[in-house]
Amino acid sequence: MTLFEKLRCLFTFGQGVALPLPEISTDTTPKQLFEQWFNDANKSGILLPEAMSVSSCSSDGQPSSRMVLLKGYDDEGFVFFTNYASRKSNELIENNKVALLFHWNVLQRQIRIEGTVEKISAKESADYFHSRDRGSQVGAWASKQSQKLKHDDELKERMSHYQDKFAEGEVPLPEFWGGWRVKPHAIEFWQGRANRLHDRICFEKQNEQWAQHKLHP
Repeated sequence: MTLFEKLRCLFTFGQGVALPLPEISTDTTPKQLFEQWFNDANKSGILLPEAMSVSSCSSDGQPSSRMVLLKGYDDEGFVFFTNYASRKSNELIENNKVALLFHWNVLQRQIRIEGTVEKISAKESADYFHSRDRGSQVGAWASKQSQKLKHDDELKERMSHYQDKFAEGEVPLPEFWGGWRVKPHAIEFWQGRANRLHDRICFEKQNEQWAQHKLHP
């Protein structure tokens, strides 16, 4: 992080703690506010501002969380990619309710998102898959994500096997790999303030329209 970026972080942190958030117009959409905050996080020099926690829940009620990277967002929702046979994907197939969390500590900001998931199209998954470096493409074939290793060298052997198999030409998209789109129905923007009197602005979807309100900290 450059000196300028460090000063920017310090300045933004001071704004959040010392001053309230600017008043948000009633016609502001959560997508617009997310884009503004996400751009602020990108400009601040934070490492991997696109990192987010994904929380899923099994059919028997056991929640689990893990960090992934946001790879796209629009009016429809937030997209990340994974193995469709992983634990997270199996849980999302059993129970399509999901929660996301972005936490940007240096900015004293977090965004909480609740919604449901759906798989994106195979074409969207293929387009992103082929934009990745070749090693990551081969690695997607080699990893049986979330399954137990039979022995310490199994992953290395599988990687070598698929490197040889796809030595020439394009690495095909695995049928077991692709994207999930989180379609939100509730989004909370949290800004840290002094004395723990934090700002909390919430958006809830009602009849396909977003309603806005504030919460006690």
